[in-house]
Amino acid sequence: MEIRNLGRSGLKVSAVSYGNWLTHGSQVEEDAALACVRQALEEGITTFDTADVYANTAAETVLGKALKDQRREGLEIFTKVYFPTGPGAHNDHGLSRKHITESIEGSLRRLGTDHVDLYQAHRYDHETPLEETMEAFADVVHSGKALYIGVSEWRAEEIREAHALARELRIPLVSNQPQYNMLWRVIESEVVPTCEELGIGQIVWSPIAQGVLTGKYKPGAELPAGSRATDEKGGADMIKRFLDDDVLTRVQALQPVADEAGLSLAQLAVAWVLQNPNVSSAIIGASRPEQVTENVKAAGVTLDADALAAIDDALGEVPEKDPAKTKSPATRDFG
Repeated sequence: MEIRNLGRSGLKVSAVSYGNWLTHGSQVEEDAALACVRQALEEGITTFDTADVYANTAAETVLGKALKDQRREGLEIFTKVYFPTGPGAHNDHGLSRKHITESIEGSLRRLGTDHVDLYQAHRYDHETPLEETMEAFADVVHSGKALYIGVSEWRAEEIREAHALARELRIPLVSNQPQYNMLWRVIESEVVPTCEELGIGQIVWSPIAQGVLTGKYKPGAELPAGSRATDEKGGADMIKRFLDDDVLTRVQALQPVADEAGLSLAQLAVAWVLQNPNVSSAIIGASRPEQVTENVKAAGVTLDADALAAIDDALGEVPEKDPAKTKSPATRDFG
């Protein structure tokens, strides 16, 4: 497993990390989830990403159980705060001091640890002053409950303002967690240059576009039974943006590129995001251990200029590049 620094911080992470969004506590049974984590550890993954909102806190509990007997110093455990948890009352979400302070305690309890390595703001909160949010994060760091701070799906100007406050408060804001893959490149024009300047690394989610970049979804064909596109617990909503016949046809055109590189389409997709020098780690998920084994083979792969050009030629104008697509909810009305 390739090991990289998270941005310009001293924290080292596995180039491929394991995330349990849409799987642990919801899509797959607990035994399967535990097997996937064991396989991730076997393959050299040391970085594990979750969030309190995943399966309404159940995902953190499953991950805590899966990592219980591991050497804590050999792991990097990440979680997030923002979206509604519990009954979803008015203070059960957002980035207020109250919600952050209470949420870190719940996350630590469920994960079975006294600290997380990275605590992330899952979205930008337009209803709470950024100063209040960053001061609350500073308290979390200074109390030893988190070692580093990160954000997820924040715009370039939001990241820049938060970074300035973090420096004043003497806390390390080191990462952003955006969606990023061959089909979704909205961070490239604004977020990535800003983060490169500030020393912030990307921990990207959905490197295989929720499975679309594996090539298993064929243009004009029925959706595969049991696939994420048929999962009514949340997976189907996220993947539908990519299930356009033109997109799927373009994805099939990537097969010769993958063959030339000696990779599967999934491995090609993960390797592609890892070519971006601002990407510190790519998060993979899995419902079966063999998926973990396949995807980690992308770590350490170098795609040459010809391969990268062939990918761009195959996909044409299909990839989404509009930086305005990075945005957080305008309000915390999740009803």
